[in-house]
Amino acid sequence: MGKSKDSYSPVSVNGNGEMKNGNGEMKNGKNEKSSLGDEKDSGMKLKAEMTLLNGCGVIIGCIIGSGIFVSPTGVLASTGSVNMSLVVWAICGVFTMIGAYCYAELGCMITKSGADYAYIHVTFGPFLAFVRIWIECMIVRPCTLAIQSLTFSLYILKPLFPECDPPAESTRLLAAACLCMVGFINCYSVKWANLVQDYLTYAKVFALIIICMTGIVQLFKGNVEHFTWDDTETNPATLALSLYSGLFAFTGWNCLNFIIEEMKNPVRDLPRAIAISCVVCMLIYLLTIVAFHTTLSVSEVLGSEAVAVTFANRLYGRMAWVISIFVALSTFGAVNGNILTTSRLFFAGAREGQMPTALAMIQINRVTPMPSVVIITLLSLLYLTSSDIIQLINYASFSIWLSIGAAVFCVPYLRWKCPDMKRPIKVNLIFPITYLLLTAMILILPAIVKPVETGIGIAMILTAVPVYFSLIAWKTKPAWVHRMTSGGTNWLQRLLMIVPQDKED
Repeated sequence: MGKSKDSYSPVSVNGNGEMKNGNGEMKNGKNEKSSLGDEKDSGMKLKAEMTLLNGCGVIIGCIIGSGIFVSPTGVLASTGSVNMSLVVWAICGVFTMIGAYCYAELGCMITKSGADYAYIHVTFGPFLAFVRIWIECMIVRPCTLAIQSLTFSLYILKPLFPECDPPAESTRLLAAACLCMVGFINCYSVKWANLVQDYLTYAKVFALIIICMTGIVQLFKGNVEHFTWDDTETNPATLALSLYSGLFAFTGWNCLNFIIEEMKNPVRDLPRAIAISCVVCMLIYLLTIVAFHTTLSVSEVLGSEAVAVTFANRLYGRMAWVISIFVALSTFGAVNGNILTTSRLFFAGAREGQMPTALAMIQINRVTPMPSVVIITLLSLLYLTSSDIIQLINYASFSIWLSIGAAVFCVPYLRWKCPDMKRPIKVNLIFPITYLLLTAMILILPAIVKPVETGIGIAMILTAVPVYFSLIAWKTKPAWVHRMTSGGTNWLQRLLMIVPQDKED
């Protein structure tokens, strides 16, 4: 693992845009100064280019992915009735907004990229922060990206195979192409990545608006026979399981905090982007679920792997393929948003010395975190070799909510431990306390119903322990280890033309 300082970096860039080697000697000073252009005054660092509109696009783009098109089945299976499922969807939306509000205080107080990793690192130290980044970067995000790219591939190919499932090999190849394309966009230009996020966010919201408007028309026609409390589940543990499926559809609400350093005015725009995006997503989700149930019965929803396609086939006839295309665009945007934010999580971990040093470097011409984008893309491609990725996500759910709960716990803890820290946004403590109580319920009740999955989730967390103590906490490594890491970093710098980000004064 790398060090937080650039002791092994053979090349760096000073504030004047001049390249120096490890001995402080100039390397092509004039040429580099001219090639860096606008970077010569500000140094080499990620540019703050994101506006409020970009921020809303990132959050909505990360939240609205494949979840809303597959989660209705899981929520309904655990609630038993349509009306109770709507209650659960509303609870998930409110739960998300409370968590996002707490993250707004943390994001404006600890203005480092990395979101909950950065908050846990500042509050509880490097060990717990490493556990968080290990689970997120090595298991959760690559699995999620693989699922989203496979969903993109499936819905692109589905119109070509209307009577059967597309071939597995074709689906995986197209999914790999999706990951590689999004990885290239994020390596080439932050502006391109933002543009892709913005336009695909408009496309996916437009698709859901079409579904919602169709649902409103169906309501005016009096199609409300499925909205009942019949067969409602009364077991609290089973109802808690429904929250897993509902909250999966809201995954991504904290993604803007991962790239807060790239916002032009984070103190003003972060809370606004969070509030606007979460409210928009909750309203769209509720209207979409209502639309589905104006046409589909409980049994039809439970028997469908892709509820939106079943809905479209019932109402749109030959134009049902349009929904498949919009679902594909939705998941493509989610892949872009996840790579955009996950690469910054690698970047943040490397900057703190908990990931290889090269991951904290920036491509000198494109000014993008190319190494971290490449590594998350490669990890996601590896997960495409497995056909049981969804089960891995289920196993990781325990660690996901445990780590998010730990991040929210930072709010009351820092109020007590560091009362004088500057807080541009200061939430009422009732919000983090409420969130923590709900998180405890989400962790404990499903563990009673599915102890094996919970046990595997805990085991995944524990895999971080030997990695941390053998590669990070061990400070007296042999000289050959340092030489090997230094040589590897040097080779990568020359291969990718990457340099460390300038440290702020």
